[in-house]
Amino acid sequence: MTYCVAMRLDAGLVFLSDSRTNAGVDQVGTFRKMSVFDNPGDRVMVLMTAGNLSISQSIRQIVADYVNEDGESIWTVQSMHEAARIVGDAIRMVHARDAASLEKFGIDFNVSMIFGGQIGNERCRLFQMYSAGNFIESHDETPYFQIGEAKYGKPIIDRVITTASSLDEAAKCALISMDSTLRSNISVGLPLDLLVYETGRLAVTRFVCVDERNQYFQMIRNTWGQQLKAVFEGIADPEWNAEADGGSNVLSKRSVDAQPARVKPPTASERTARDNPVPLQTLAQQSEISQQT
Repeated sequence: MTYCVAMRLDAGLVFLSDSRTNAGVDQVGTFRKMSVFDNPGDRVMVLMTAGNLSISQSIRQIVADYVNEDGESIWTVQSMHEAARIVGDAIRMVHARDAASLEKFGIDFNVSMIFGGQIGNERCRLFQMYSAGNFIESHDETPYFQIGEAKYGKPIIDRVITTASSLDEAAKCALISMDSTLRSNISVGLPLDLLVYETGRLAVTRFVCVDERNQYFQMIRNTWGQQLKAVFEGIADPEWNAEADGGSNVLSKRSVDAQPARVKPPTASERTARDNPVPLQTLAQQSEISQQT
């Protein structure tokens, strides 16, 4: 499995991916999930993948080489939406070629992708691609996408990120999101690829490969845990069975009669039946007699 996250902000784009792949507990590999398609001064596009590695690598190669029936490629189209359509075409091509063969071996056609960037003077755009080749685009209400093991790192992004967030704030949030995922899921692992793109640059200027020796990431791992613990300890303990006006820490009130859903213990006859079960053979005989009568 893997974890990738991308954010679309007013100031630009942030992409972060891990590099862990698993084919079993004793078959752990490292493969980079982020690919950059850039022609400085003209376009910068980033593709991140999760799911079956052989499928995603095939799609990535087709995306780089593919020319559609109109003679357009990812290197020549004039909008990110058109580029996303080419990625979708590549997904469907690999599906048509490989899905049936994979199914014979019990392997699902499983791939998901995040694709984003900027072409020319168009605004930055971000898309989430699905196994069918269809996609959705990020808007102000949802300024980020995740693929892979998304659940562990989602809460911090929901609380922090808006389109007005700065690129540095978003990069910091993405790294905290990744750290939360690394701590909770063994199928996500270092090193990480982090790319921060500033609107209008049309070139990759801020990229880093983060390993276990990276000073900033180590600081985040240590500081985030300490700060979470400090915030947790600063929240008051709950007050039980309080008066109606007990205050803001009241968890339960005496005036409210709340009871759990209780399971009644067996009666004496039920205990006797449980302790003296009827043999299956007797039950079968009773059923046979019932049918004869």
